[in-house]
Amino acid sequence: MTGIRVLTALVLIPAVVAIVLFTPTWAVAIALALITVLALWEFFALGEAIGQRAYRLWTTLCSLLLIIQCWYDTRSYAYFYSGPPINLTNSVFPHPPHYSYYWFTALVSPASLFFLFVLGLTILTLFTRRPLVEALPAAGISSSALLLVAVPLSFAVRLHAIDSAMDFLGPRLLLFALAITWAADTTAYFVGRATGKHPLAPHISPKKTWEGSIGGLIGSLLIAYAFHYWIPIPIPHLLAMATFGNIAGQMGDLLESACKRSAGVKDSGALLPGHGGILDRIDALILCIPVIWYYLVLVNPPIS
Repeated sequence: MTGIRVLTALVLIPAVVAIVLFTPTWAVAIALALITVLALWEFFALGEAIGQRAYRLWTTLCSLLLIIQCWYDTRSYAYFYSGPPINLTNSVFPHPPHYSYYWFTALVSPASLFFLFVLGLTILTLFTRRPLVEALPAAGISSSALLLVAVPLSFAVRLHAIDSAMDFLGPRLLLFALAITWAADTTAYFVGRATGKHPLAPHISPKKTWEGSIGGLIGSLLIAYAFHYWIPIPIPHLLAMATFGNIAGQMGDLLESACKRSAGVKDSGALLPGHGGILDRIDALILCIPVIWYYLVLVNPPIS
């Protein structure tokens, strides 16, 4: 099983790295859309395992619209900018930016999309022939899929798009998020198998241990240190991003494990040999990527 796991990773990782580093943001958005759809349908299957049928097509459509909105948003920042000239050499995000939006930008905002999603749920609940006993579970699993899968993953588009104004920094930061997650997953797996004795969350995932968790954190920090030769952000900030991203990633991993345990299944799917399903592979990224994005927004680390 370990050999199959490694072989699958050796095939997938170069493809993902190539997409992140060598394609424009719209191509990354398309790839993310495909991953999101696959992850959503695995999530829907988990819901059906406990008798909760989601509104699959509507939730998937709104998730795709959300990714399009994120891509459009990254374009509109530059297109509708009307403030003074921005110094792009001293920080990740100019502080504070002043953007002018026309009225139609509000129509493609996340808030408008969420309203559209709720409106669609209302129409489906009132005018479909599903038994009323399914109304609340269907709305619940649909909303959970959008909020727990699609919304966090959409931040990958925003992170990648930073390069549009800052010398391809965005792809490097997205790869940074991927790399610290991959390193954490790999080191936690092998350290946990070799030395793990103290369960991390036995009621959720009995095989995860504190030793593996600490090993995963160390793996992320080592990757962060290596990236300081390539990302012009001071090492303390990269280490902080790796720490917060790692913790968020482990929480995302446990969250997905809780969902699987609730559904009574071991893996979310079988698409990736040795890894399970798409959700099993991206569970840590679901929270890691947004945490790194918000660190950049709130802390605004300098570019050296």
